[in-house]
Amino acid sequence: MIMERILLRAMLLSNCFSLFSSFTRHYHFFSEPLTWNEAQTFCRQKYTDLATIENSEEHNLLYKTLQSAGYSSDVWIGLYSEIDWKWSDGYTGAGADYRHWRSAYNEPEFYQASQLCVSSWKDGNWYDDDCALKRQFICNTGTPEEPQFTHQNENMNWSSAQRFCRENFIDLATVRTNAENNMLATAIPSDYAWIGLFRDPNFFWSDQSSFLFSAWDSVNNPIGSKTVICGATSSGRSGKWKFLSCEQRLPFVCYSPHVFKKVVKLRLKAEDSVNLNDPVLKEKILKKLQDRLQERGMNATLKWSKDLNRETVKKEL
Repeated sequence: MIMERILLRAMLLSNCFSLFSSFTRHYHFFSEPLTWNEAQTFCRQKYTDLATIENSEEHNLLYKTLQSAGYSSDVWIGLYSEIDWKWSDGYTGAGADYRHWRSAYNEPEFYQASQLCVSSWKDGNWYDDDCALKRQFICNTGTPEEPQFTHQNENMNWSSAQRFCRENFIDLATVRTNAENNMLATAIPSDYAWIGLFRDPNFFWSDQSSFLFSAWDSVNNPIGSKTVICGATSSGRSGKWKFLSCEQRLPFVCYSPHVFKKVVKLRLKAEDSVNLNDPVLKEKILKKLQDRLQERGMNATLKWSKDLNRETVKKEL
């Protein structure tokens, strides 16, 4: 009961904890042009890593950092994407890597980092597209070994088309050879049609932070035959992001943690006479305060310290 009275007062007083930080990182611009991997190595040796951006505040801070440096062209950040095309039916045998991209249009172009599914034009040329677009589609109505391609004239997004083909036939079309691609083109009467090729976004940060925030630029991101593409930004494009060849040499931005330290004092007063210097009691009080801070999304280290002959809890961020 005594402990609960003390902790109740401590919890009420803990409402004064309002130490949320606006920014969690310092950004450091370097004008020397390096490849993405060279920039990553430099940042990891000198700071923490290439720049990670996890929210709009950090995005604005990086943008202002580039503006202050007076540099408006492309710079590397810690973003990258792994390119791993797959067939809907899981085929990985001979011919699984067959492609018939429309090379004249630099396909796959990965416009606005949103094109992860593939459609074919009636001439047999392939395009990467936004999976949410509603298109006609081609199902394999034969067998995996002896495919037969059948055109479905209902417009669906890629996932719905995949589900329809799986429920009624084999799957969306897998195309492994020029002969099969010619057969596919013959099955498309007009316009575009979904086929079974797709890939996952596979967006990553160099420091392995979770990818939860994005600021894509409205530009093409040519992939070609690359297996990895690397992220760049520029103040000239309002800090928006795009992908380039990782071998290109660009200036870059590193980051280091933005550490806040602040002391908050709590005066604990018990209704009953207790010894607040009791180590067990003090540990329980710290644990309760720590839990309350974590509930509010605040990471902190709490410890007791002496201040003007009064017991205080010190919170360091």
